[in-house]
Amino acid sequence: MSMALCVFYAVNDNYRTRLTFFTKDSGEDIIAAASAGLDLMKNEEVQAIIGPQRSAQARFVIELGHKAQVPIVSFSATSPSLSPSQNPFFIRTTQDDSAQVKAIADIVKAFGWREIVLIYEDTEYGNGLIPYLVNALQEIDTRVPYRSVIPPSSSNTEIIKELNKLKENYTRIFLVHMTASLASNFLYLQRMQK
Repeated sequence: MSMALCVFYAVNDNYRTRLTFFTKDSGEDIIAAASAGLDLMKNEEVQAIIGPQRSAQARFVIELGHKAQVPIVSFSATSPSLSPSQNPFFIRTTQDDSAQVKAIADIVKAFGWREIVLIYEDTEYGNGLIPYLVNALQEIDTRVPYRSVIPPSSSNTEIIKELNKLKENYTRIFLVHMTASLASNFLYLQRMQK
């Protein structure tokens, strides 16, 4: 973005208004993101904030932006629960996660799967998509007989216990919706159970 800004001013040297970027790294921490947003609004008196990257972080910063009337622009907050129509100072530049469900339902329908077990992360990322997914599956007459919810803090023993429950299930189609780190561990442990 800094390079784009330099190019813009090189091509448009008649512009008198100048943009300045202030960067803050919240380290994916929700409280740190809210604190950084508040600091930018109060101390730097920014006119807009680009970020944060995670939906859970964005929720707090959007609320702060609404109160301070500072627009929050996000390239990556995808939770369907973050609605620009409900948050007039929130600008989302990507589709929300619910845009995926039609494609997933179409794949399920194409294969003729009548039952699917949902396995998802117990976070806003995981929980945000599931209601939309269940509705899309119901529209094509596909049942969801069981939902496996995995907390991100789960130990390997807890995940293996849940994997054993899944083995007892008659449904053989599983849809996994997790962050890469949890999914990687979950699938590794599943492979080791064979």
